[in-house]
Amino acid sequence: MTNKNKSHSTRAEASRKIVYQPPNYLEAPKPKVDGIKYRWIRVAAGGEDDSQNVSKKRREGYEYVRADEHPEFDAPTHETGKYAGVIGTGDLVLAKIPTEMSDAKKEYFEQKTHRQSEAVDADILKQQHPSMPVHQKRSSSTTTGKRKTEFSEE
Repeated sequence: MTNKNKSHSTRAEASRKIVYQPPNYLEAPKPKVDGIKYRWIRVAAGGEDDSQNVSKKRREGYEYVRADEHPEFDAPTHETGKYAGVIGTGDLVLAKIPTEMSDAKKEYFEQKTHRQSEAVDADILKQQHPSMPVHQKRSSSTTTGKRKTEFSEE
């Protein structure tokens, strides 16, 4: 005897269509401690050590994240050399910095950009002639891998 009522569907039929997403090669574990941010740092470029970038980041307060800090995270790890045991892939290593320091750095560069924009505006307005006033309309955008934020000044 066959069941003529085919309104019953299987779980597989009711599930959503699978959508392919390429792997994220820069996936990083979540910091275990509040107040810490992770960031990938370039340690080499074109096969050559980038000691200038590494030195700058270390002076800014970044420290390397070692694989033993995240045993639950299956991350690529440098096996040999001066970055042995540090989470990293290719020319990048994972580093951590206190959130306060990261926020202070961000604020510093936002203020620096604002001062530079004001200086340019003042210089342009100084050059204008009353018969031909200068009107400025600017917009800039910053994009990251996840979201887009827009800033505009009028």
